Amino acid sequence: MIVLSIIRDCLDALLHPSARYDALTRARHRAFMAPRLLGSLVALAAFPIYLAMRGAPTALEVAAFAWLIAPILLSWFLSRTGRYEGAHILSALALAGLVMMVAVTTGGIESFAAVWLIVVPLEAALSASRRVVAFASALALSCAALLIALGHFHLLPVAEPNAALHGVLMGAGVASATLYAAGLAVSAESLARTSVSLLYLEEDRYRLLARNMSDVISRHNRNGAVGFISPAAEAMLGTPCTRLTGHGLFDRVHVADRPAYLTALSDAAGGSEQRSVEFRLRRDAVRGQNSSADFIWVEMRCRPLEQASPEAEVVAVMRDITDRKLQEQALETARAAAEQADASKTRFLATMSHELRTPLNAIIGFSEMIVHEEAMMLDTARRREYAQLINDSGQHLLSVVNGILDMSKMETGNFEISPEPFAPRAALLHCCNLLALKARDNGVDLITRAAEDLPVMNGDPRAFKQIALNLITNAIKFTERGGSVTVSAAVEGSRLMLSVTDTGVGIAAEDLTRIGDPFFQAGKTYQRKHEGTGLGLSIVKGLVALHDGEMNVQSSVGEGTTVTVTLPLDFAPSLAPSNNIATLKPAQRPETQDEAHQVKKRA
Repeated sequence: MIVLSIIRDCLDALLHPSARYDALTRARHRAFMAPRLLGSLVALAAFPIYLAMRGAPTALEVAAFAWLIAPILLSWFLSRTGRYEGAHILSALALAGLVMMVAVTTGGIESFAAVWLIVVPLEAALSASRRVVAFASALALSCAALLIALGHFHLLPVAEPNAALHGVLMGAGVASATLYAAGLAVSAESLARTSVSLLYLEEDRYRLLARNMSDVISRHNRNGAVGFISPAAEAMLGTPCTRLTGHGLFDRVHVADRPAYLTALSDAAGGSEQRSVEFRLRRDAVRGQNSSADFIWVEMRCRPLEQASPEAEVVAVMRDITDRKLQEQALETARAAAEQADASKTRFLATMSHELRTPLNAIIGFSEMIVHEEAMMLDTARRREYAQLINDSGQHLLSVVNGILDMSKMETGNFEISPEPFAPRAALLHCCNLLALKARDNGVDLITRAAEDLPVMNGDPRAFKQIALNLITNAIKFTERGGSVTVSAAVEGSRLMLSVTDTGVGIAAEDLTRIGDPFFQAGKTYQRKHEGTGLGLSIVKGLVALHDGEMNVQSSVGEGTTVTVTLPLDFAPSLAPSNNIATLKPAQRPETQDEAHQVKKRA
């Protein structure tokens, strides 16, 4: 083994650099050089022994032994140039020349050396080149034909007949040719075994790569049928690869994405450029879990398969991009929220500039007139009127500020509610009585429908009053003169249904989804006919949520609006959601100021 290792290292040192980095090429070059170097060295070593036994050689014998140096020159040629096919062609010429030289002087086609012509194409078979095999076969046939022709026309030198010697030489020729052919067969088998082992090794490498990479590699026809798909598809889609071949993968593509999927494959099959497409694939539920099948987002990059085939095929690489899509969706949601927050800020500034500046101007203007009452010659009635206007403007400012503070507390979760038993019918009638004067001034008919047998409910009575006051005030504000506002209350199961219906201007369909957002008012902010901050329904929405209730708005432009609030009859603080946007504080409610003002006006 040590000797063989040394010989192999010596042969590897003689290899051309182009053959050192490929195992199969290195084995072929080594198989070409080893027998030729060994045979030439053995022949040269046997030449002195031949001289000692035979005596002085003839010119033919000297030429034959000199010709044995040719394999060494062939090995040198291959070592210097790396031209494997060229070396085999030169080897065929050298072997055929040697056979012809010996056969011409020993009987022509009947010579013991003529059988070696069969070895010429056999040796060329090791080149794995059809051109070299064809050349060697033609060369051997040409040499055989030439020997036959020379013998037929008696152009060969006359040899002394010796039947015994002829038989011995013929046997030696056949045996040596057989042994050489056996050596060629062993070399061919060794090269084949090396090729198979390298093929298995390469397959193992690609199999290892295909099984352990997360991306899915597939091979498609132009119509999308899958001919091969890597094992990574099983981990990605939760199904065996055998169910994805043919049109199995196409059946899992989302219906809306199938045109884009087929278009990308068709474009890649018909062109030379890479195509990329994103689509959704149905993924089976994981075993042992109760989750149902869902869709994942994948990115597929496909390009034409570079091979000569009658039908264009495509190689595709698919990658799961669901996480990236979710991040993009989250960014889009955050962007929309930021845009909405910016729009809310703009609406807030536009609304507050009107709601705060108007009463402040009135307070400043009328207070200055009272300060200069001597110059203005104001009487007692005029001073009382101005003072009342200042008080009204201050009350309006207090209501606006209280609304803003309440909404801020709701958004930060700092509101507190104090549930207690109370009669909802009495509280609702009280709110309607407070707003009856405002309804008459606006020419609106206020109708109350509350059953006398409404049960006592558990909740915050102040919050209930503010809900009713805000809803009724909005309904009266947006109802034209001659219209009506109907307030009704009824019990359904374990919940109280409070409904406020008006025949006012209504709300557009595109604004319904945003009703209840802070500072949002239906219609264009700068074209409002009615004052207000847009916090009324936002506060109602927050208070209803704190009571574990629901608010529903139904409206049509020009036909009126119906706001329905559902509240539990038996509310307990422990039942309230922990992440509500608001809790209600009983102290200093906005409606307390409004009630006092309304009572003063009625008096």
